[in-house]
Amino acid sequence: MAATGTHNSSTTVVYAALAGNLAIAATKFVAFALTGSSAMLTEAIHSSVDTGNQGLLLLGLARARKPPSETHPFGYGMEVYFWAFVVALLIFALGGAFSIYEGVLKIARPEPIERAWINFLVIGLAVLFEGGSFLVAWKEFKVVRKGTPFFRAIRRSKDPSIFAVLLEDGAALAGLAIAALGVAGSAMFGIAWADGAASVAIGLLLVGVAIFLANETRSLLTGESASPRIVEAVRGMLAADPRIDTVAEVLSMHLGPSEILLGVTLDFHDALTAGEIEDAADDFATRIRAIDPRITRVFVRSGRARAAYARPLDSP
Repeated sequence: MAATGTHNSSTTVVYAALAGNLAIAATKFVAFALTGSSAMLTEAIHSSVDTGNQGLLLLGLARARKPPSETHPFGYGMEVYFWAFVVALLIFALGGAFSIYEGVLKIARPEPIERAWINFLVIGLAVLFEGGSFLVAWKEFKVVRKGTPFFRAIRRSKDPSIFAVLLEDGAALAGLAIAALGVAGSAMFGIAWADGAASVAIGLLLVGVAIFLANETRSLLTGESASPRIVEAVRGMLAADPRIDTVAEVLSMHLGPSEILLGVTLDFHDALTAGEIEDAADDFATRIRAIDPRITRVFVRSGRARAAYARPLDSP
């Protein structure tokens, strides 16, 4: 089913990022120990934070797959959104804020970089690792994007485990370029403060990414609707049915990346009996579910009868 496929693709993206960041973090810490570069320490911490973030996203994906319970009758799909929000906070605090702090200290008390070629070697290797992880995330994101402009596609995406990795890896590649400039400025051109300035720039970049990611996950946590395409498809199907006089409202909310709750209020034709209205409501629930496999709960309400006929459907 589509939901299973979505979970599998998300997990693949996160595991690829986890493996890459773990290898990169270890390499960067070795380089910092050998050269004393502030920018390289910043990058090492950044990769360590990213590694922990992937672990949190995997935790969220695992918990989101738990079946519904008495305390969570609609399931645990929103766990993904919560842990993605935690990831944004960690990027801000442990990545961005610490990088700025470390950079300011280095600007105030610059130190020479020893064996700068090690830094450049590590940066080159990190670009390969990060680039591979970024390509995996980009491939999956393109499936969701479907030609939509980049930032609009992220805002419309309901799976933060994919776009969080994409943003992290993109920021990491940009951070590596900044780190390379800082090392070059300090070691090759004698600009003592360049290495510290690079750390500050990397920190500001991470803060920006963290704020953007936090805002997107906040929106998901507070109950984003399904895409306009799905809502209009449901409205169009119902409006075309001869048993319906008016489609009063179509309400939707994502319970997780692959789970949509959908409720409709319908004014049925006066000629229909109460039994026929109930049968129609049951029929509409099945037809709505067929529009998109992510619609796992459907509630149909008769506006005329002032009564609700609901058919909760099992998750795929």
